[in-house]
Amino acid sequence: MIVIVKGLLLLILVGVLLVLFVNFHVSRVAAKDFTTLEELSREIEAGESGPADAALVLGAQVKQDGSMSLMLKERVDMGIELYQAGVVKKLIMSGDHGRVGYDEVNTMKDYAISQGVPSEDVFMDHAGFSTYESMYRAKEIFEVESVVVVTQQYHLYRAVYDARAFGMDVTGVACDTAVYHGDTYRKSREMLARLKDFGYTLIKPKPTFLGEVIPVSGDGNVTNDR
Repeated sequence: MIVIVKGLLLLILVGVLLVLFVNFHVSRVAAKDFTTLEELSREIEAGESGPADAALVLGAQVKQDGSMSLMLKERVDMGIELYQAGVVKKLIMSGDHGRVGYDEVNTMKDYAISQGVPSEDVFMDHAGFSTYESMYRAKEIFEVESVVVVTQQYHLYRAVYDARAFGMDVTGVACDTAVYHGDTYRKSREMLARLKDFGYTLIKPKPTFLGEVIPVSGDGNVTNDR
């Protein structure tokens, strides 16, 4: 019995150390590509770089009344700012639209259009069911080569790491301006999510859906479904 207990404790210890190591690795690698809207604008004005193919705005909760949660609104607002500043050429709204009655991506696009972004410059990834799938599809479906990923900072490490794994020229811009309800739980869960995506980026399983290629250099209206 003692041997079994010791074995279980050893397995738990190894598991904890693995989670900590992967989190350190993912965070260290990804943080090198973090930047700000202001820095990207400065680089373009100085001729040091050109606009990225797209800002990839990652989905989050849409409320039952159809409005965006604060987390999602801040992501979309930052994407719009990047577009209006000329830092990116297009926007890709990537989120969950996998069931009737719940639609992150049309909500995101409708809001961007209401803020003056032309519909043809806003693409929707209706099958961005996870961070990993959003990055996979950005590369394989939308043929993105250079991307600015937009999400909250705790999530940005994993998102940028995943994008790097698919060979995209990536920078990450955080959009945090508030303390969000459930932050402690969300950040704890993210530690396990980084471990999961670390494994995914090694073996690269296919996402839930692929489909025909939709180059981000084209017209975003081809992704409209209504």
